Amino acid sequence: MHFANLLTSLPLVPDEYLWLPTILLLTGTWLITRLVSPQPRTWSRRLVVGLMFLLITRYLIWRIFATLNFSDPLTSALSVGLLVAELLGLTGNIIQLILLFKIGGRSSTTTGKISGGDRYSQADRYAIDVLAGHYLPSVDVLIPSYNEPAFILRRTIIGVQAMKYANFQVYLLDDTRRPEIKALAKELDCKYISRFDNRYAKAGNLNHAIEQTTSELIACFDADFIPTHNFLQRTVGFFQNPQIALLQTPQSFYNPDPIARNLGLENILTPDEEVFYRQIQPMRDAVGSVVCAGTSFVLRRRAIEEIGGFVTDSLSEDYFTAIRLAAQGHQVAYLNEKLSAGLAAENIAAHASQRLRWARGTLQAFFISSNPLTIAGLTWIQRLGHLEGILHWFTSFSRAYFLLTPLVYVLFAVSPIRTTGAELVYFFLPLYFTQLSTFAWLNGNSRSALLSDIYSLVLVFPVMATVCDAMVRPFAQGFKVTPKGIVNNKFVFNWYLAWPLLIAFGLNLYSLGRILLVPTELIHAGLNLSWIWCTYNLLMIAVALMILIDVPRTDPYEYFALRYEVKISVGNQTYFGTTTMLSEIGCYIRLPKKGLLTDTALPVVLEFLTLDLKITSMIANFGNETTHFLFDPLSLKQQRQLIPLLFCRPGQWRHARSPGEFRSIWLLLKILLRPQLFVRQRRRKAIRIIQDESFVNSSHKK
Repeated sequence: MHFANLLTSLPLVPDEYLWLPTILLLTGTWLITRLVSPQPRTWSRRLVVGLMFLLITRYLIWRIFATLNFSDPLTSALSVGLLVAELLGLTGNIIQLILLFKIGGRSSTTTGKISGGDRYSQADRYAIDVLAGHYLPSVDVLIPSYNEPAFILRRTIIGVQAMKYANFQVYLLDDTRRPEIKALAKELDCKYISRFDNRYAKAGNLNHAIEQTTSELIACFDADFIPTHNFLQRTVGFFQNPQIALLQTPQSFYNPDPIARNLGLENILTPDEEVFYRQIQPMRDAVGSVVCAGTSFVLRRRAIEEIGGFVTDSLSEDYFTAIRLAAQGHQVAYLNEKLSAGLAAENIAAHASQRLRWARGTLQAFFISSNPLTIAGLTWIQRLGHLEGILHWFTSFSRAYFLLTPLVYVLFAVSPIRTTGAELVYFFLPLYFTQLSTFAWLNGNSRSALLSDIYSLVLVFPVMATVCDAMVRPFAQGFKVTPKGIVNNKFVFNWYLAWPLLIAFGLNLYSLGRILLVPTELIHAGLNLSWIWCTYNLLMIAVALMILIDVPRTDPYEYFALRYEVKISVGNQTYFGTTTMLSEIGCYIRLPKKGLLTDTALPVVLEFLTLDLKITSMIANFGNETTHFLFDPLSLKQQRQLIPLLFCRPGQWRHARSPGEFRSIWLLLKILLRPQLFVRQRRRKAIRIIQDESFVNSSHKK
């Protein structure tokens, strides 16, 4: 106890010296993460992780032995409750630090096993044999489908067929038995498999197809995922290592997720899944607990047949299949290289439905034989990796508790933390600011801590409710496919997801008002600090509510910022321009002079394509004329040229860098001051006026 008192007592120095630990730590971490090792290396990652361990240990000793308030039963319960909420969050952080410490060891040239990393060098080495034709196992590419629109399936099949590999066959697995989809498969020369029922959903669909096929390897893509040309070239070679049963690659997306779209930050925010694929999966790869993501992976047929096929007793068939493979002694590996892209959820309701399905599916682990915490065959470190994923969903309770804690100060006039400002400076700030300064560095700059908090806050109450329901009724809901190809012509506010946040906003606003109106002589340390807590909560909830306003999405096709020279013939004249945006159905072309185009149908040569285009609008842009064209219906040959040009170029899906903490603060303040509801309305009105004027001018010239 004397030792604990020593660790929880302030040093006998002037108050200004209490800032020294924070200043020194920030300076040290800035030097390491910005100057000495901007990209984490083994030594720098382990140094930072070790430092975080020390700071968390120091903080927990102080919190447990010096800050609990046991003045009365109610205060005791609230104080212990807050500590438990913190411990729940910190437990996940500690497990992540343990796993991150394992990343970066040496690789084995004989077994292929490594203690973490991106496996780029392994992929390079293995690809040599594939490219030289020395290793070309047969591959069946499975595309499971359930009710997706035909235009999405068409793009996926054409993209899959464009892969550069000599020995593969594509199968469309239609679980809705639609005649038009069967006709589509025939038109595209793709094998078609269906079944009489939909038993076990996606897992049952895949297992049925495995029984109908015979290849050595199986690749799987969801109905909206398109691989790059070199997907098989970069992945198949790994299976020269007989221990590898499954190789997972990251999920990328060719459209912005609804959070980025609804905030107007499409080209700034990284997708929601980036942290998982850039931090969580590599650290799990380091300990052998990689998660199969259900798409963009390659699987050894012998291994999946050994375990009886994909797991059918959970919504997360991919997750538990990987666990069973690992429990049988196989290696499930992760190549952190973006080799495919698909559709992110297209509105906030679809986004929520998808996440809640993942939560329920993961928590079904407690009720099935593939529970990673109890299944025979896994090591303790593999179980620890999976425990982190399970605990992730329970942190919603911590976030909700933090959201409502300020109300405790007001309603009960008690402080669940017994502390002073000086103690917070000395014990809390060093950990808090060090976490902020290293958070993005450790996750590959895929997400700032502030933006991560926003993403978790949007669904905190639905996730909490799902966790509670899943622990009582784990199999109450069946598999629901995320809807694709969604369009809407107006702003839509999701009241179902918003009402808990609106209540939380009202409670925090009430708390802040009461705190600010309390007479000065009655303010104690807790109330003095809680106004900051309330203000932070209010700002975060306000941004979360803006995310729940779906902005219009009138076109289901994505436009890509691609620059290609085009040649346009008008009579005897030939003009050259440059594309600014390109999609499957149209493009925007910038021309050097105004008034060149007066016809409504023109032949245009784009790269190696000759397309018949129609003008739909003309938009002035910096003195040039940007014209929106729609393509006439493309032939299958043209589609097979255009779709790979848009989706299948190797290296086109890259790791974007998320805004840092300071820029994140600025972006969120900007969003609060200029909501997208008003910005996009003005933009749509301005574009409509420009288009109308362009058509008037065009008609006048004619």
